Amino acid sequence: MNKAAVLEAIVERLQADLALYAKAADSARAEATDEQSKAENKYDTRGLEASYLARGQSRQARETETALEQFAVLLRQPPATPQVIGVGCLVELKIGRETARYFIGPRAGGTEVTVDGQEILVITSQSPLGKQLTGHGAGERLALDLGGQAKEGRVVSVA
Repeated sequence: MNKAAVLEAIVERLQADLALYAKAADSARAEATDEQSKAENKYDTRGLEASYLARGQSRQARETETALEQFAVLLRQPPATPQVIGVGCLVELKIGRETARYFIGPRAGGTEVTVDGQEILVITSQSPLGKQLTGHGAGERLALDLGGQAKEGRVVSVA
């Protein structure tokens, strides 16, 4: 699998997410400041709730902007063949009969992209699975704790 294509797909997904968060924040901000949202009595909290929503959406947009900046740095780095798993690695992991693909990102854990018909999940090295994978290389067998379940896995490839 082409790591550059995976990185580009992640960046495209984050850009789409950023546009969505910005639009949602603008909409919530407009709702919070609209004359119709003015409290009619002490129990009317529509405007306050809309302002909380706008703040949360703005915070998510800033987090996504930061993730985009960090992924852009990864895109500019020259291709390398890592020996061990770390940030910027594309990892193929076999657990039982299933094969999963992960991109170890600096941020944006939980982001999913599909490249060449294969799903890739972004995880960070701070996530429980990321901590277990970091520092291991291709071909290694690992005892993994996946949500309280012990599973044996094998690192198929690291790119």
